[in-house]
Amino acid sequence: MRRKLSELNMIVFTFSRLSHLLRISGSKASVFRNGTEIKHGAGCCVQLRRFQGMQSNGSMNKKGLQDRQKQQMARGLPKQKPIRDVKQVIVVASGKGGVGKSTTAVNLALGLMAIDKSKSVGLLDADIYGPSVPKLMNLKGNPELNDDNRMIPLINYGVPCMSMGFLVQDASPVVWRGLMVMSAIERLLRQVEWGSLDYLVVDMPPGTGDVQLSITQNIPIAGAVIVSTPQDVALLDARRGAEMFRKLNVPVLGLVQNMSVFQCPNCHHHTHIFGSNGAKQLAETISVKFLGDVPLHLNIRETSDKGQPIVISSPDSPEAEAYRKLASAVIQSLEEHTR
Repeated sequence: MRRKLSELNMIVFTFSRLSHLLRISGSKASVFRNGTEIKHGAGCCVQLRRFQGMQSNGSMNKKGLQDRQKQQMARGLPKQKPIRDVKQVIVVASGKGGVGKSTTAVNLALGLMAIDKSKSVGLLDADIYGPSVPKLMNLKGNPELNDDNRMIPLINYGVPCMSMGFLVQDASPVVWRGLMVMSAIERLLRQVEWGSLDYLVVDMPPGTGDVQLSITQNIPIAGAVIVSTPQDVALLDARRGAEMFRKLNVPVLGLVQNMSVFQCPNCHHHTHIFGSNGAKQLAETISVKFLGDVPLHLNIRETSDKGQPIVISSPDSPEAEAYRKLASAVIQSLEEHTR
Protein backbone atom coordinates (compact mmCIF):
# COMPACT_ATOMS: atom_id res chain seq x y z
CA MET A 1 0.00 0.00 0.00
CA ARG A 2 2.86 2.39 0.90
CA ARG A 3 4.59 1.56 -2.37
CA LYS A 4 1.45 2.46 -4.35
CA LEU A 5 1.08 5.76 -2.48
CA SER A 6 4.76 6.51 -3.15
CA GLU A 7 4.30 5.81 -6.85
CA LEU A 8 1.20 8.02 -6.96
CA ASN A 9 3.07 10.85 -5.25
CA MET A 10 5.88 10.52 -7.79
CA ILE A 11 3.38 10.70 -10.63
CA VAL A 12 1.78 13.84 -9.17
CA PHE A 13 5.25 15.37 -8.75
CA THR A 14 6.16 14.40 -12.32
CA PHE A 15 2.96 15.89 -13.68
CA SER A 16 3.64 19.13 -11.84
CA ARG A 17 7.14 19.36 -13.23
CA LEU A 18 5.93 18.48 -16.74
CA SER A 19 3.27 21.16 -16.62
CA HIS A 20 5.93 23.66 -15.65
CA LEU A 21 8.17 22.57 -18.51
CA LEU A 22 5.31 22.74 -20.99
CA ARG A 23 4.49 26.28 -19.90
CA ILE A 24 8.13 27.22 -20.53
CA SER A 25 8.12 25.48 -23.94
CA GLY A 26 5.13 27.54 -25.00
CA SER A 27 7.28 30.65 -24.90
CA LYS A 28 10.21 28.92 -26.65
CA ALA A 29 9.01 27.50 -29.98
CA SER A 30 12.46 26.11 -30.82
CA VAL A 31 12.35 23.58 -27.93
CA PHE A 32 10.62 20.92 -30.05
CA ARG A 33 12.64 21.52 -33.21
CA ASN A 34 15.68 19.33 -32.70
CA GLY A 35 15.42 15.56 -32.59
CA THR A 36 16.33 14.99 -28.96
CA GLU A 37 13.94 17.55 -27.65
CA ILE A 38 11.15 16.21 -29.84
CA LYS A 39 11.56 12.87 -28.14
CA HIS A 40 11.29 14.48 -24.77
CA GLY A 41 8.19 16.32 -25.98
CA ALA A 42 6.60 13.04 -27.12
CA GLY A 43 7.49 11.48 -23.79
CA CYS A 44 5.79 14.34 -22.02
CA CYS A 45 2.65 13.74 -24.05
CA VAL A 46 2.72 10.05 -23.17
CA GLN A 47 3.15 10.82 -19.48
CA LEU A 48 0.38 13.41 -19.63
CA ARG A 49 -2.01 11.00 -21.33
CA ARG A 50 -1.25 8.37 -18.70
CA PHE A 51 -1.80 10.80 -15.86
CA GLN A 52 -4.98 12.16 -17.42
CA GLY A 53 -6.18 8.58 -17.73
CA MET A 54 -5.48 8.06 -14.05
CA GLN A 55 -7.33 11.30 -13.26
CA SER A 56 -10.28 10.13 -15.34
CA ASN A 57 -10.31 6.80 -13.51
CA GLY A 58 -10.06 8.66 -10.22
CA SER A 59 -13.05 10.82 -11.14
CA MET A 60 -15.05 7.75 -12.11
CA ASN A 61 -14.08 6.05 -8.84
CA LYS A 62 -15.05 9.17 -6.90
CA LYS A 63 -18.42 9.33 -8.65
CA GLY A 64 -18.97 5.64 -7.97
CA LEU A 65 -18.13 6.19 -4.31
CA GLN A 66 -20.58 9.08 -4.09
CA ASP A 67 -23.29 6.94 -5.69
CA ARG A 68 -22.64 4.13 -3.21
CA GLN A 69 -22.75 6.59 -0.31
CA LYS A 70 -26.11 7.93 -1.51
CA GLN A 71 -27.47 4.39 -1.74
CA GLN A 72 -26.24 3.60 1.76
CA MET A 73 -27.76 6.82 3.13
CA ALA A 74 -31.07 6.00 1.46
CA ARG A 75 -31.00 2.54 3.03
CA GLY A 76 -30.16 4.13 6.38
CA LEU A 77 -33.20 6.45 6.43
CA PRO A 78 -36.07 5.13 8.54
CA LYS A 79 -38.95 3.69 6.57
CA GLN A 80 -42.33 5.16 7.38
CA LYS A 81 -44.40 2.77 9.41
CA PRO A 82 -47.94 3.56 10.58
CA ILE A 83 -48.68 3.73 14.27
CA ARG A 84 -50.62 0.64 15.22
CA ASP A 85 -54.43 1.12 15.18
CA VAL A 86 -54.14 4.86 14.32
CA LYS A 87 -55.92 5.81 11.11
CA GLN A 88 -54.74 9.39 10.56
CA VAL A 89 -52.05 11.55 12.14
CA ILE A 90 -52.50 15.34 12.19
CA VAL A 91 -49.54 17.44 13.30
CA VAL A 92 -50.04 20.93 14.71
CA ALA A 93 -46.95 23.07 14.19
CA SER A 94 -45.67 26.61 14.27
CA GLY A 95 -42.53 28.29 13.08
CA LYS A 96 -41.97 29.86 16.49
CA GLY A 97 -43.12 29.56 20.09
CA GLY A 98 -45.66 31.72 21.87
CA VAL A 99 -48.35 31.71 19.17
CA GLY A 100 -50.78 29.40 21.00
CA LYS A 101 -49.91 26.18 19.18
CA SER A 102 -50.44 23.83 22.14
CA THR A 103 -53.74 25.44 23.13
CA THR A 104 -54.86 25.09 19.53
CA ALA A 105 -53.79 21.44 19.39
CA VAL A 106 -55.69 20.57 22.58
CA ASN A 107 -58.90 22.33 21.53
CA LEU A 108 -58.61 20.94 17.99
CA ALA A 109 -58.51 17.39 19.40
CA LEU A 110 -61.54 18.09 21.57
CA GLY A 111 -63.26 19.87 18.68
CA LEU A 112 -62.83 16.83 16.43
CA MET A 113 -64.63 14.74 19.05
CA ALA A 114 -67.30 17.39 19.60
CA ILE A 115 -68.39 17.57 15.96
CA ASP A 116 -68.53 13.78 15.59
CA LYS A 117 -69.07 11.78 18.78
CA SER A 118 -68.31 8.53 16.98
CA LYS A 119 -64.70 9.52 16.33
CA SER A 120 -61.90 8.60 18.73
CA VAL A 121 -59.07 11.11 19.09
CA GLY A 122 -55.69 10.89 20.83
CA LEU A 123 -53.23 13.64 21.72
CA LEU A 124 -49.43 13.27 21.58
CA ASP A 125 -47.24 15.99 23.06
CA ALA A 126 -44.03 15.83 21.01
CA ASP A 127 -42.55 18.98 22.54
CA ILE A 128 -39.79 17.25 24.50
CA TYR A 129 -38.25 20.39 25.99
CA GLY A 130 -41.45 22.24 26.85
CA PRO A 131 -44.41 19.84 27.25
CA SER A 132 -47.72 21.67 27.80
CA VAL A 133 -50.35 18.95 27.41
CA PRO A 134 -50.25 17.77 31.06
CA LYS A 135 -51.16 21.29 32.25
CA LEU A 136 -53.71 21.99 29.51
CA MET A 137 -55.45 18.64 29.98
CA ASN A 138 -55.16 18.62 33.79
CA LEU A 139 -53.25 15.34 33.88
CA LYS A 140 -50.58 14.16 36.29
CA GLY A 141 -48.82 10.90 37.02
CA ASN A 142 -46.68 8.31 35.33
CA PRO A 143 -48.13 6.08 32.62
CA GLU A 144 -48.45 2.40 33.47
CA LEU A 145 -47.10 -0.40 31.30
CA ASN A 146 -49.18 -3.20 29.82
CA ASP A 147 -48.08 -6.81 29.38
CA ASP A 148 -46.29 -5.91 26.14
CA ASN A 149 -44.24 -3.25 27.95
CA ARG A 150 -46.10 -0.48 26.13
CA MET A 151 -47.12 2.73 27.90
CA ILE A 152 -50.81 3.24 28.59
CA PRO A 153 -51.88 6.85 27.89
CA LEU A 154 -53.44 9.01 30.59
CA ILE A 155 -57.01 9.98 29.74
CA ASN A 156 -59.10 13.08 30.44
CA TYR A 157 -62.22 14.40 28.69
CA GLY A 158 -62.26 11.16 26.71
CA VAL A 159 -58.90 11.88 25.05
CA PRO A 160 -55.93 9.54 25.64
CA CYS A 161 -52.79 11.64 26.05
CA MET A 162 -49.06 10.98 26.11
CA SER A 163 -46.38 13.51 26.93
CA MET A 164 -42.79 13.75 28.05
CA GLY A 165 -44.27 15.75 30.92
CA PHE A 166 -45.64 12.49 32.37
CA LEU A 167 -42.13 11.01 32.54
CA VAL A 168 -40.27 13.85 34.27
CA GLN A 169 -41.01 16.02 37.29
CA ASP A 170 -42.87 19.29 36.72
CA ALA A 171 -39.91 21.59 37.39
CA SER A 172 -37.23 19.34 35.90
CA PRO A 173 -35.68 20.61 32.66
CA VAL A 174 -35.01 18.12 29.89
CA VAL A 175 -31.34 18.77 29.12
CA TRP A 176 -30.72 16.24 26.37
CA ARG A 177 -28.68 16.01 23.23
CA GLY A 178 -30.10 15.05 19.86
CA LEU A 179 -29.71 11.28 20.10
CA MET A 180 -31.53 11.12 23.43
CA VAL A 181 -34.34 13.28 22.07
CA MET A 182 -34.67 11.04 19.02
CA SER A 183 -34.82 7.98 21.28
CA ALA A 184 -37.59 9.59 23.35
CA ILE A 185 -39.57 10.48 20.21
CA GLU A 186 -39.21 6.93 18.94
CA ARG A 187 -40.59 5.61 22.20
CA LEU A 188 -43.51 8.05 22.22
CA LEU A 189 -44.36 7.02 18.66
CA ARG A 190 -43.89 3.25 18.90
CA GLN A 191 -44.29 2.20 22.52
CA VAL A 192 -47.66 3.68 23.43
CA GLU A 193 -50.84 1.60 23.52
CA TRP A 194 -53.20 4.08 21.89
CA GLY A 195 -55.96 1.64 21.14
CA SER A 196 -58.10 2.28 18.07
CA LEU A 197 -57.96 5.95 17.02
CA ASP A 198 -59.49 7.79 14.10
CA TYR A 199 -57.20 10.79 14.64
CA LEU A 200 -53.96 11.30 16.54
CA VAL A 201 -53.25 15.00 17.01
CA VAL A 202 -49.54 15.67 17.54
CA ASP A 203 -48.49 18.88 19.28
CA MET A 204 -45.13 19.51 17.59
CA PRO A 205 -42.33 21.60 19.09
CA PRO A 206 -41.84 25.04 17.55
CA GLY A 207 -39.36 25.48 14.75
CA THR A 208 -37.99 23.21 12.02
CA GLY A 209 -35.54 20.87 13.68
CA ASP A 210 -34.64 17.28 14.53
CA VAL A 211 -37.97 16.33 16.11
CA GLN A 212 -39.96 17.46 13.08
CA LEU A 213 -37.67 15.51 10.76
CA SER A 214 -37.74 12.41 12.94
CA ILE A 215 -41.53 12.31 13.16
CA THR A 216 -42.17 12.99 9.47
CA GLN A 217 -39.61 10.37 8.41
CA ASN A 218 -40.90 7.69 10.79
CA ILE A 219 -44.68 7.80 10.37
CA PRO A 220 -47.10 8.66 7.56
CA ILE A 221 -48.75 12.00 8.32
CA ALA A 222 -52.17 12.85 6.92
CA GLY A 223 -51.54 16.59 7.15
CA ALA A 224 -50.02 19.53 8.99
CA VAL A 225 -51.86 22.46 10.56
CA ILE A 226 -49.75 25.63 10.87
CA VAL A 227 -50.59 28.04 13.70
CA SER A 228 -49.56 31.71 13.61
CA THR A 229 -50.58 35.09 14.91
CA PRO A 230 -51.18 37.86 12.34
CA GLN A 231 -47.89 39.51 13.33
CA ASP A 232 -45.29 39.81 10.57
CA VAL A 233 -42.50 38.25 12.65
CA ALA A 234 -44.63 35.17 13.40
CA LEU A 235 -45.73 34.89 9.77
CA LEU A 236 -42.13 34.70 8.55
CA ASP A 237 -41.55 31.62 10.69
CA ALA A 238 -44.95 30.15 9.83
CA ARG A 239 -44.02 30.29 6.17
CA ARG A 240 -40.76 28.48 6.89
CA GLY A 241 -42.72 25.79 8.72
CA ALA A 242 -45.11 25.33 5.82
CA GLU A 243 -42.24 25.10 3.34
CA MET A 244 -40.51 22.51 5.53
CA PHE A 245 -43.54 20.22 5.42
CA ARG A 246 -43.83 20.66 1.67
CA LYS A 247 -40.21 19.62 1.21
CA LEU A 248 -40.90 16.56 3.36
CA ASN A 249 -43.96 15.71 1.23
CA VAL A 250 -46.40 16.29 4.09
CA PRO A 251 -49.71 17.87 3.01
CA VAL A 252 -50.23 21.30 4.55
CA LEU A 253 -53.90 21.33 5.55
CA GLY A 254 -53.88 25.06 6.13
CA LEU A 255 -53.09 28.02 8.37
CA VAL A 256 -54.82 29.03 11.60
CA GLN A 257 -54.81 32.69 12.57
CA ASN A 258 -54.62 32.64 16.35
CA MET A 259 -55.15 35.71 18.57
CA SER A 260 -56.71 37.39 15.56
CA VAL A 261 -58.67 40.06 17.39
CA PHE A 262 -59.21 41.29 20.95
CA GLN A 263 -62.66 42.29 22.13
CA CYS A 264 -62.79 44.64 25.11
CA PRO A 265 -64.94 43.02 27.85
CA ASN A 266 -66.35 46.44 28.81
CA CYS A 267 -67.11 48.31 25.60
CA HIS A 268 -66.83 45.30 23.22
CA HIS A 269 -64.56 47.26 20.88
CA HIS A 270 -62.45 45.09 18.57
CA THR A 271 -58.70 45.70 18.48
CA HIS A 272 -56.27 43.88 16.17
CA ILE A 273 -53.33 43.82 18.57
CA PHE A 274 -51.07 41.68 16.36
CA GLY A 275 -52.26 43.01 13.03
CA SER A 276 -55.16 42.14 10.76
CA ASN A 277 -55.54 39.18 8.39
CA GLY A 278 -51.81 38.44 8.16
CA ALA A 279 -52.23 34.65 8.22
CA LYS A 280 -55.08 34.82 5.73
CA GLN A 281 -52.94 36.79 3.31
CA LEU A 282 -50.03 34.40 3.81
CA ALA A 283 -52.29 31.43 3.06
CA GLU A 284 -53.23 33.03 -0.25
CA THR A 285 -49.59 33.83 -1.03
CA ILE A 286 -48.34 30.27 -0.53
CA SER A 287 -51.52 28.66 -1.94
CA VAL A 288 -52.75 26.81 1.14
CA LYS A 289 -56.14 26.80 2.78
CA PHE A 290 -57.05 29.35 5.45
CA LEU A 291 -58.62 27.30 8.24
CA GLY A 292 -60.05 30.13 10.32
CA ASP A 293 -59.60 32.66 13.10
CA VAL A 294 -59.34 32.15 16.84
CA PRO A 295 -59.75 35.33 18.91
CA LEU A 296 -57.54 36.60 21.71
CA HIS A 297 -59.87 36.14 24.66
CA LEU A 298 -59.52 36.00 28.41
CA ASN A 299 -61.72 32.90 28.65
CA ILE A 300 -59.32 30.85 26.50
CA ARG A 301 -56.38 31.77 28.71
CA GLU A 302 -58.20 31.17 32.00
CA THR A 303 -59.70 27.82 31.03
CA SER A 304 -56.36 26.65 29.61
CA ASP A 305 -54.51 27.52 32.82
CA LYS A 306 -57.09 25.59 34.84
CA GLY A 307 -56.71 22.51 32.64
CA GLN A 308 -60.31 22.89 31.45
CA PRO A 309 -60.11 23.58 27.68
CA ILE A 310 -62.79 25.97 26.50
CA VAL A 311 -64.36 23.47 24.09
CA ILE A 312 -65.24 21.40 27.18
CA SER A 313 -65.75 24.03 29.89
CA SER A 314 -67.68 26.62 27.82
CA PRO A 315 -69.04 24.74 24.80
CA ASP A 316 -71.63 27.41 23.99
CA SER A 317 -69.14 30.28 23.89
CA PRO A 318 -68.09 31.95 20.63
CA GLU A 319 -64.51 30.88 21.37
CA ALA A 320 -65.46 27.20 21.59
CA GLU A 321 -67.41 27.60 18.37
CA ALA A 322 -64.26 28.97 16.70
CA TYR A 323 -62.39 25.77 17.59
CA ARG A 324 -65.22 23.56 16.35
CA LYS A 325 -65.22 25.47 13.05
CA LEU A 326 -61.47 24.91 12.90
CA ALA A 327 -61.97 21.17 13.43
CA SER A 328 -64.56 21.08 10.62
CA ALA A 329 -62.20 22.92 8.28
CA VAL A 330 -59.39 20.47 9.11
CA ILE A 331 -61.60 17.47 8.31
CA GLN A 332 -62.69 19.07 5.05
CA SER A 333 -59.08 19.76 4.09
CA LEU A 334 -58.12 16.17 4.96
CA GLU A 335 -60.84 14.87 2.66
CA GLU A 336 -59.65 17.16 -0.14
CA HIS A 337 -56.07 15.92 0.18
CA THR A 338 -57.05 12.25 0.22
CA ARG A 339 -59.23 12.34 -2.88
